[in-house]
Amino acid sequence: MVPRPASHRTGAGTDPAPTADRAAAGAPPGRRPAADRVADQAPDQAVRHRPAPPFAGPGVPGYRRRVTAIHWFRRDLRLGDNPSLHAAAEHGDVLALYVLDPRLWASAGAPRRAYLLDSLAALDAQTGGRLLVRHGNPRDVVPAVAREAGAREVHVAASYEPFGRRRDDDVEWQLEDAGAALVRTGSPYAVAPGRVRNGTGAPYKVYTPYRRAWAQHGWHSPAPDAAATAARVPFVDAGPSDPLPDAPVPDGLEMPEAGEAAALARWREVLRGPLADYAEERDRPDLDSTSRMSVPLKWGEIHPRTMLADLSRRRGPGADTYRNQIAWREFHADVLFHNPRGNHESLTPVVPENAWVNGRVEQEHLDAWAAGRTGYPMVDAGMRQLRAEGWMHNRLRMLVASFLVKDLHVRWQRGADHFLAWLVDGDLPQNQMNWQWVAGTGRDASPYFRVFNPVTQGVKFDPDGYYVRRWVPELRNIPGRAVHEPWKLPRSAAPDYPERIVDHAHEREVTLGAYHSIR
Repeated sequence: MVPRPASHRTGAGTDPAPTADRAAAGAPPGRRPAADRVADQAPDQAVRHRPAPPFAGPGVPGYRRRVTAIHWFRRDLRLGDNPSLHAAAEHGDVLALYVLDPRLWASAGAPRRAYLLDSLAALDAQTGGRLLVRHGNPRDVVPAVAREAGAREVHVAASYEPFGRRRDDDVEWQLEDAGAALVRTGSPYAVAPGRVRNGTGAPYKVYTPYRRAWAQHGWHSPAPDAAATAARVPFVDAGPSDPLPDAPVPDGLEMPEAGEAAALARWREVLRGPLADYAEERDRPDLDSTSRMSVPLKWGEIHPRTMLADLSRRRGPGADTYRNQIAWREFHADVLFHNPRGNHESLTPVVPENAWVNGRVEQEHLDAWAAGRTGYPMVDAGMRQLRAEGWMHNRLRMLVASFLVKDLHVRWQRGADHFLAWLVDGDLPQNQMNWQWVAGTGRDASPYFRVFNPVTQGVKFDPDGYYVRRWVPELRNIPGRAVHEPWKLPRSAAPDYPERIVDHAHEREVTLGAYHSIR
């Protein structure tokens, strides 16, 4: 049973700063990392490093008792389409475990902390109140729970992010000392990172050929749904959970509903409505025609394989475009898998170091951008939506990122950190690789010389100004597309709205000059 803190309403978690390397973590010399071993397997094939023999009851010939296996939930907070959970149930009763790692908790933004607690509450209800939550470092907690339960196997969906791979290798080594095995089955992706390679065996660096190879590779059909899983998997009562920390929702933030049931309900709404016009309307924040499925995908409340199965039964540009967006998500995970330094470092330097602002100017620019007070309405609307919803329309994510990096000359890492602090769907591979795409520093990135114009972006994608007026009330009395250039109107038209922090045309030239200086 998961206890809820009294002041909590809704939950999160993220990838922290890199931990110690394998040698410092006590890795046996010469052992190939388990995260690399699992990449050689089929995406949903269980890798059993040490088969668990059945327990024999003392003094009773032929006696066997059901083996309790552990399913360690991480980025799969659901019962449906969860092959790892079914693999655990092959041995009998299942202990459902979630480890609240203080490193992840400390590095998560308040919106994600709040969302995580709601998602865990929903998962606890699905298990009949039998989700065991323990605090601590998984390398200590998971083996300890395995000993308590007499479990010989701990089942997980494999992790592929830099921190997750190190953590799982470390847990595997500790479990081996405890006489148990870590069994990886599947991943948060339709095609696990590392599986799709080109003809020479190298990873893809460009999205389009990756997408073709990804689609040709294919993926498994979904595993049984939540109802079938609940009927099949016998969860054991492992006793009381550790108390959950408090995670208040930031003032003014409206949280989405968490849990698998909410995710599936939202996806059904998408299939019935927005999907048909997705190709034409997905860039229009004024129409709010995107799916908002990035939140349940981040937490694993729905698996992309489930979504792809549904999309396969539909025809038209909407379904095709949506499938391509899922491919982008998997491409970014693949890029980070092969380039773990991309977590914090630019994969391709594009301007000299002296092109970036520093010190007081950097902080002033970052503060104005984060508060939605740059004087550019479309940018400010996006940043205010982020603070109000813990989410931002994808077109706006690209625009505000371009503005920070190429108009304000602030390093992309500062913006990426701010996004992770506020996004409920803050997911390390997607966040970092999308920022690098906009900054021109990643794989198959937007060219650095492409600088988004905040006015033309507003006129094109919010032609009547509805989106801007919703999020920037200082401009609510300015009609139509004039709202995108308030500086051309008398000051009395919007007296409370700030002046432009910079001149876009001038800063664009500065950016292009810095870019060409190292070509």
